[in-house]
Amino acid sequence: MTFPLQHAIYLSLALFGLGVVGVFLRRNVITVFMCIELMLNAVNLAFVTFSRMLGALDGQILVFFVMTVAAAEAAVGLAIVIALHRNRDTLDVDAFSTMKW
Repeated sequence: MTFPLQHAIYLSLALFGLGVVGVFLRRNVITVFMCIELMLNAVNLAFVTFSRMLGALDGQILVFFVMTVAAAEAAVGLAIVIALHRNRDTLDVDAFSTMKW
């Protein structure tokens, strides 16, 4: 049983759309970071699908670089969230509109 590659592209598009909607509508910093991770995973799915369609390994190799960047973004982002929470005692995005402490 094979999986139609067009379905993977549609799934990737739906996941990316959910991530964009989450970034624009949510006010919690951690939820925004989760939506960004969702968008990165949607792009990874598209890379793997296009790589499979073309029969090349370039997209699959690029996925490892995107995963590395996503892991670094998660580590640095979580450290920033912890530092902001300690200083402001909130995780609301609107409270972090200025960089002054």
